[in-house]
Amino acid sequence: MRLTTYTSWLAGLSLLIGVSMNGNATEVAGIKFDETAQVANTELKLNGAGIRYKAIFKVYVAGLYLKEKKTAVKDILSSEGTRRVTIVMLRDLSSEDFSRGFMQGIQKNTEKAEKVKLTSQFLRLGELFASIPELKKGDVMTNDWVPGVGTVFTLNGKKLGEPYPDVLFYNALLRIWLGESPVDSGLKKAMLGESESRSLLH
Repeated sequence: MRLTTYTSWLAGLSLLIGVSMNGNATEVAGIKFDETAQVANTELKLNGAGIRYKAIFKVYVAGLYLKEKKTAVKDILSSEGTRRVTIVMLRDLSSEDFSRGFMQGIQKNTEKAEKVKLTSQFLRLGELFASIPELKKGDVMTNDWVPGVGTVFTLNGKKLGEPYPDVLFYNALLRIWLGESPVDSGLKKAMLGESESRSLLH
């Protein structure tokens, strides 16, 4: 009886928060994230995944993949190993609005000297977003750091442009979600594997 009650309570909590475990996948807002991902012949583990809210609206879900799970932002940023952020859209959004969110996150979490150094790559990023008229509900974007290659963007499995060579650029992207002023503090905790639902459901 106690087991049944506990299981029911977990199921209710998962529905409330929007995160559940199902076999070898983590489900967030109805989107399944595999527990592992192959990126450039490297197996990565799902570090954490959560929902990006804007006001009361769910915009997208994002998952962070690393070679080894980490809970400290400094450890994630200091690693030059292969990494991935997977974003799945939960609503239609213009590329202008999507890129504005990216650039605001970079602006708030990147030091001035680093911004100057990465100016040309940020300009290229703006051009990349401008080439995408709209992001549709269900679209999947990945942002990968591949040592020796750079930052690689894909949309629905299709590569977007050429790699961005500097690891500082990728870390600037990561700080959109993991920086001192993240776009969503709840999503930051989830990507770091700190969400209450993940700890209860593992």
